[in-house]
Amino acid sequence: MKLNQLHDNPGATHRRKRVGRGPGSGKGKTAGRGMKGQKSRSGVAINGFEGGQMPLYQRLPKRGFTKPNRKRYATVNLGKLESFIARDKINPKAIITEEILVQSGIVNRRHDGIRILAGGELSTKLSIEVTGASKAAIANVEKAGGSLTLIARGKSLTAVEQQL
Repeated sequence: MKLNQLHDNPGATHRRKRVGRGPGSGKGKTAGRGMKGQKSRSGVAINGFEGGQMPLYQRLPKRGFTKPNRKRYATVNLGKLESFIARDKINPKAIITEEILVQSGIVNRRHDGIRILAGGELSTKLSIEVTGASKAAIANVEKAGGSLTLIARGKSLTAVEQQL
């Protein structure tokens, strides 16, 4: 193989369409745009425009509701927590708070709190204090011998007290 033998795959490159270069080119005069009208001029964007009648996207009924004050939680799966402990990014002997989870890089920011989910397996005994947790996550942490405490509006409640 030599440099002069290198070539692209067949069909990978196309010649540029040179419009408006005389009648012999086949794309002269109107440059393939037809005659007159809005679409033959430049600067036209008419996606969804229906010529005076109400557009379809406005005629269709709107469904659902977006709650303006909904809470947004950063989520952490137990498997990811276990992998961060295995890589020594989180100390399993200390109480794992939301600040520690942010500092370790397991989540970017707290948002309205951090919620622990049950994805993955947990074998390490941990003591965790977070805003929320799924029932399966609480059960997995307690099965591993640890404790999961839910923090609600500045006061600390154990997972069992939170469920009552």
